[in-house]
Amino acid sequence: MTDVPAPVQRILDAIDAGDTAAFVRAFDADGVVDDWGREFRGHDRIRAWSDKEFIGVQVSFSDLTVAEPGNPVTIRVQVGGNGFNGPSGFTFDVRGDHVHRMTITA
Repeated sequence: MTDVPAPVQRILDAIDAGDTAAFVRAFDADGVVDDWGREFRGHDRIRAWSDKEFIGVQVSFSDLTVAEPGNPVTIRVQVGGNGFNGPSGFTFDVRGDHVHRMTITA
């Protein structure tokens, strides 16, 4: 998808592949996942969160659209898998070659 920065595309590709290591590598060292107000900072905490609530529960994205292009970029998706299922927004703040913050909202 050409409407998202390369680091965000790496996250989307990692989700599609179920690749936790690639997902975590897409974040900078002090990166943050903000999951509806719960923050997970740094690679170890992001990996633990993902193992329990994201890639570890076979998350999938479909019907992806770019709601707000630029940086930060916001996408809208239909989330599937063995955890949360339903529509959701993901906002990504990119710094250089990595995602610094991924915020999950309604």
